[in-house]
Amino acid sequence: MYPWLSLGPLQGPTYFIILSSVYCFGIYFLSIRAQKMKMSLSHAMDLCLIGMVFGFIGARLFYVFYQEWEYYSAAPLEILKFWKGGFVYYGGFVGGGLACFGFLKFNNLKVGEWADLVAPVLCLCYGIGRLACLAAGCCYGANCDLPWAIQIGDSEVYRHPTQVYAFLYEFLFFIILILLEKRSLLKKKWGQGQLFAFWLVAHGGGRILMEHFRADQRGQFVYSLSISTWISIGLMSLGLYFLFKIKKK
Repeated sequence: MYPWLSLGPLQGPTYFIILSSVYCFGIYFLSIRAQKMKMSLSHAMDLCLIGMVFGFIGARLFYVFYQEWEYYSAAPLEILKFWKGGFVYYGGFVGGGLACFGFLKFNNLKVGEWADLVAPVLCLCYGIGRLACLAAGCCYGANCDLPWAIQIGDSEVYRHPTQVYAFLYEFLFFIILILLEKRSLLKKKWGQGQLFAFWLVAHGGGRILMEHFRADQRGQFVYSLSISTWISIGLMSLGLYFLFKIKKK
């Protein structure tokens, strides 16, 4: 693992450096897609800013209240020390997603159209972002003796590279989304929002698979399933609902 990157006397956490780079790439990628689809670049940048701010807050608060509440309730000021780590992806996804949805509705923009615009961006950026987890040594997998097993930190135990699983899975579906968009959406054969709904189903399924192989601390389990697994089931159900609803329309 490489938790720190050094450039001469400068040193920074690999996790935040990768995530910052991924976010900058995401903004650039989204701007290209917005111009290609002849959609407002200004609104696209507004969505990036809103998603970043509320996604950051949501990811931090989810970690605080769900995984480490006893610690942070005893030392509230520690909540502000985000540079020490402690974020949950789904908290950021829900927080940023709801804020962006509110922005779109407030400005009378077509939610489905914009959701389809960001779907491939979210898919690819999430996958690359998991490499930050690999570098930091978090979100690690259960013990295994497979040829591609990896060691985490100084441990001599070999584990499933769940972070790599997530990256490869999302990269595969990124390609699928782009192909679906070229062959269906741009030819007006699909309704607005179906691309994003499809990604919700695919992403939820991939996350459930990843949770099956993970062995890191993820808070309390509910009926033998992690909260992330339950959220994934909810996203898959929501995605399937919108897929059939949009197709019916």
